[in-house]
Amino acid sequence: MAAAASTAPSLVRMTEKALEEMPRWPWHSVVDAMKQCQRLLPLADSTGVFDRAVAALVSHMAVPSAGDATPTSSSPESTAFRFSCDTKSSNLSLRGSCISRTWWFEDLVALSPGTVERVATELVARGTDHGVVSRFLFYYLKCRIAGASSEDKKAMLEASIAVISGLDRSAVSCKGLFGILRISASLKLADAWQERLVAMVGRKLDQATLDNLLVPAPSGTGSLYDVSLVLRFLEAFIRGGDAVRDERTRLEKVGRLVDLYLAEVAPDPSLRPAKFVELATALPAAARDCHDTLYRAIDVYFQVHARLTDDDKMKICRGLSYEKLSPECCKHLARNASFPTRAAVQALASQHTVLKSLVLRDSGELKPVSSPPSATGKHRSSCDDGENDGQIILYAARLDLSLENQNLRSLLERMHWRVMELEKVCSRMKTQMTKMKAKRGGSCTARSLPRMCS
Repeated sequence: MAAAASTAPSLVRMTEKALEEMPRWPWHSVVDAMKQCQRLLPLADSTGVFDRAVAALVSHMAVPSAGDATPTSSSPESTAFRFSCDTKSSNLSLRGSCISRTWWFEDLVALSPGTVERVATELVARGTDHGVVSRFLFYYLKCRIAGASSEDKKAMLEASIAVISGLDRSAVSCKGLFGILRISASLKLADAWQERLVAMVGRKLDQATLDNLLVPAPSGTGSLYDVSLVLRFLEAFIRGGDAVRDERTRLEKVGRLVDLYLAEVAPDPSLRPAKFVELATALPAAARDCHDTLYRAIDVYFQVHARLTDDDKMKICRGLSYEKLSPECCKHLARNASFPTRAAVQALASQHTVLKSLVLRDSGELKPVSSPPSATGKHRSSCDDGENDGQIILYAARLDLSLENQNLRSLLERMHWRVMELEKVCSRMKTQMTKMKAKRGGSCTARSLPRMCS
């Protein structure tokens, strides 16, 4: 008994020493130890052995490089660590150069989702490049998701989402996120995980394509595409907007993407007007410099939904800025029977306002009488005025003020022909009166002629 008691502290010390030396074990030995710790959970976790195994594993994967203490970029090819390529061998020597920083991906594919989450979190905590971590997680899903049970798939997705949601936006692949979204569609993840995934996709929406957004609607809805999901993406994009220099550029990219999506979903007969309006007005006005594509999408929607009332159509037209329509589209709208008359009138009025502002600016009513001197001290030449004149003429010619001008031209032509007919009648009457006067010996005077013919 005494001998057994005396050996107990020695076993504890031997175990502690072995755990302390784990970072110096060969790579495969550390991986095997990691797999054994998985089988001993939660005991290995409560004793701290699991954390030590994770730390040892990560220490083999990332070795601080000399003179490179901090990351210089968020791209996958730059990192604060030099990934060792020789820790698979039994010795501790490092190769002179790394073939790849992702050599360890394949060896960790067999780990459980919970272990992968712990390892990835530890890598991030040690300052590993976020691009490398996200690539590993997508690779892990690609290798393990096929053939896995629904519960295992859920665990893998939740572990990946938990880590990816904390990475830099620029380090995460937009294509990879939509891949996770497609897999999760049939798994019915908890709302919390769905919201985190939607938020990540929303932050990357400016890099998405039209095919990414064409997600089929859930069964039983009757719609072709999941418009509600795209609206959630847009909300996340607006909510996660950063005050960066390229924010306007990102917003315009999303605006063009939404217009393409609207054109794609407009022919869906099951798409309700309220949902179409919500989609068309989801982005701020700065997202679109031109509303031509939006107008065409609305035109298609009106043709497919021919039973809409004028009030419903006007609600949809509220998302349309007539000032941002080209003269060609404005002309088309004025003649388009699918649009309410009020929309045509508003479009023409807005184009008149644009043309009037150009005329006023050219005539000097919106600028000082004398042009200010230029940087060289000379006044503006007449060439500038000529350019303004040309701009007004070109715009007016393209606009053609179609509805009003055509009506007025038609009215004037009818009046012209009517006057010509009256003149012919008067001429014949004069001839007849002259003959009658000659026969009666001048009994008829000029006063007997109608005023119009005298």
